[in-house]
Amino acid sequence: MPKALITGITGQDGSYLAELLLEKGYDVVGMLRRSSTVNFERIDHIQDDITFAQGDLIDGASMVHVLRDHEPDEIYNLAAQSFVQTSFGQPVLTGEITALGVTRLLDAIRMVNPHARFYQASSSEMFGKVAESPQNESTPFHPRSPYGVAKVYGHWITVNYRESYDMFACSGILFNHESPRRGTEFVTRKVTQAAARIKAGLQDEVRLGNLEAQRDWGHARDYVDAMHRMLHQDEPDDYVVCTGKTHTVQRLCEIAFGALDLDYEQYVTVDPEYYRPAEVDLLIGDATKAREQLGWEPKVSFEDLIIEMVQADVDRIAARR
Repeated sequence: MPKALITGITGQDGSYLAELLLEKGYDVVGMLRRSSTVNFERIDHIQDDITFAQGDLIDGASMVHVLRDHEPDEIYNLAAQSFVQTSFGQPVLTGEITALGVTRLLDAIRMVNPHARFYQASSSEMFGKVAESPQNESTPFHPRSPYGVAKVYGHWITVNYRESYDMFACSGILFNHESPRRGTEFVTRKVTQAAARIKAGLQDEVRLGNLEAQRDWGHARDYVDAMHRMLHQDEPDDYVVCTGKTHTVQRLCEIAFGALDLDYEQYVTVDPEYYRPAEVDLLIGDATKAREQLGWEPKVSFEDLIIEMVQADVDRIAARR
């Protein structure tokens, strides 16, 4: 039975990846920080099938212990301070976890089990002020947030360890990917939850930033499949994972509110407070390499994704009543 270690297992991607690996017969180990407020909501239905280990990306020694105790064949690093807006207010913390944390984990792998296969969660936010559209694996990086900068560091240190120590280390440059398990601080979930609450009479409006900002949005369940495929190639490499289609925040609102027969213009207020200090206006990816080498294709359309999220939020509200 293959064994996989997942950091960030209680997050959106970690929960879908754990499901996928369990279905494939893996022994799944989830690394958790010592905390009294760990939220198991996303993995509650599979919690009994997962082994948990105490570790922290800020503490390299703890990761050495986790690797020695569990000896995983595959390691998926999904843990990060992953909210772009927060990174402007906490840039040093973001760097410690999202950038240097990758180095600590890679070095622990190098010392304990250099033959394990490693996946690093890179991000389309690394492209930032884009030099070309669509973006692919050779597009230059120009990050526009401390989060994006930290992800660039994590990406290149992964490449460095691959080239320096002959480690099987891959980076997935994932564009935005959402699901009903997305945190409410992200704009997609903020919008779908607001639409559901407004429909239920629990909320009057939702305040958003730049409605013209465009993103390439896919479903997280599709994207974790790409992660797994990367670690089962003959050679390690980096891959852009995306849908190749872009949508505005305004279109997101239209679909979410329209799914509940509401006109978003009556409820959405643009608030400058939610604008980023440095905006990323257009991110759209080219997943040709992933399609040709991994045999990967996104399965869920943007419209179906948003409708699924809205329905899940409607169901959550109904369950509380």
